[in-house]
Amino acid sequence: MQTKALIKRLGTIEEELSAIKLSVENGRLPDLHPSRQLSAINLVQYLHIRRKNIVGLQDKLHGMGLSSLASSESHIHHQVQEIMLRLGHSFGKNRLNSCNALWAERHLQQNAGILFGEKSTDSSLPIMVTLDSNSHLNEKAISSLLKKGMRIARINCAHDHSDVWGKMVELVKTAENETGIHCKIYMDLAGPKFRMNLVKHGKITKKFKIEHGERILLKETREEAENVPGKCIYCQIPGITSFIKKGCVIMMDDGRTEAMVTGETLTGTEITISRISGNPQLKTGKGINFLNTIIPIDSLTHDDIKALDFVKKQADLVGYSFVRTVDDLKQLHQHLYAGNAEKAPALIIKVETPESVINLPELLLYAMRYPQFGVMIARGDLAVEIGFERMSEIQEEILWICEAAHTPVIWATQVLEQLNKTGVASRSEITDAYKAAQAECIMVNKGNHTPLVLDTLRDLIQRSHRHHFKKRYEMQGLGIARNFKFSTSGK
Repeated sequence: MQTKALIKRLGTIEEELSAIKLSVENGRLPDLHPSRQLSAINLVQYLHIRRKNIVGLQDKLHGMGLSSLASSESHIHHQVQEIMLRLGHSFGKNRLNSCNALWAERHLQQNAGILFGEKSTDSSLPIMVTLDSNSHLNEKAISSLLKKGMRIARINCAHDHSDVWGKMVELVKTAENETGIHCKIYMDLAGPKFRMNLVKHGKITKKFKIEHGERILLKETREEAENVPGKCIYCQIPGITSFIKKGCVIMMDDGRTEAMVTGETLTGTEITISRISGNPQLKTGKGINFLNTIIPIDSLTHDDIKALDFVKKQADLVGYSFVRTVDDLKQLHQHLYAGNAEKAPALIIKVETPESVINLPELLLYAMRYPQFGVMIARGDLAVEIGFERMSEIQEEILWICEAAHTPVIWATQVLEQLNKTGVASRSEITDAYKAAQAECIMVNKGNHTPLVLDTLRDLIQRSHRHHFKKRYEMQGLGIARNFKFSTSGK
């Protein structure tokens, strides 16, 4: 009886997934690149499954020793069909979905290889390193990083200018020739990064001290801020004071300081400091984020468009910062693919806003009109925007959805950051870096101990890949189990 009930429940799901497959094949999603059709079908099917609560079904399947559909993100329809076959159901000829586990794994790895370069071993991952215009601008340093596992060099267009970027690219190419190791060039568009500027008693200042409960004014322009008698912040965002409302939470300096909009005064928008972590001061140039507030500003800025002239000529990959909607992708594509589209750098969608998380399926499906693209989990601004307590949950969901879309993922921001800065790693960041091996690429920021970070990452990745691929655990032999002796004779 239980088997018949399970077949009936699974049969309903299978019919729904088959209908989705037929709909996409019949043009429900127009303009898909031919190489992306199976991926689009699987993504929509997976999202359909995840709209349901199937925990009870999973428990029953697990209890019968069958796949519970966990770890089937990349081939969800085929997995449902395989379970039904094991339960005695039969399908007509050519009914089985060709997107099976083996095809999906190979397709994802092929996409990752095109974007990030081929892996040197099965237990390695390409590592992206952010180049520092101060410490890394010499051939010896770049060559050393290549030998230790760097396969993508990251240039942040938010800093320096095209002359410095050109020197970085030239040094990478020279180091490639010297080592015989190929390295991709990844360039991050700056995007509309909101940064603080500080004024105290009418004068520009680099920093000032703050206290819990202190009230500070927020202005749009320097001229307005210089007319304020006390402390003032301005961030040069047109119309910002009309977008934020009373009760809006403001995070400053990567979330180290929190404030709340407490109202309007005769002299401007008033914010009150509600939390301070660490040093009680604000600094000019640090980021400022407005939570639960939609600010209608283009993700592609004027400076980004200017930078694209250089990026299109020199980069293999381009990171699109602060993406929110499909319209943002359309805007970039107008500039990125103008002219010779075949030589344009591959797109990396940076997920770092609440809107990009919510709209991730639509962003992926739109990007599937092009043969190659990837996703970066940009955990810096994303953690500030969605809340640190949700970061672990959200990055898991992004990994699942991107695996369903057979889309390579870059795990970024603060990977082994303390080790990079001090030479000594914290326990928690070692665990985080171990988990990063579920992605197809790991990004490391600049620091004084980058070679040590690369050595540590290579070791962690190899250890991680011995035991699981993505979140599917492999039943390798465990040292703890081998050391446990159990005799069935009772002696």
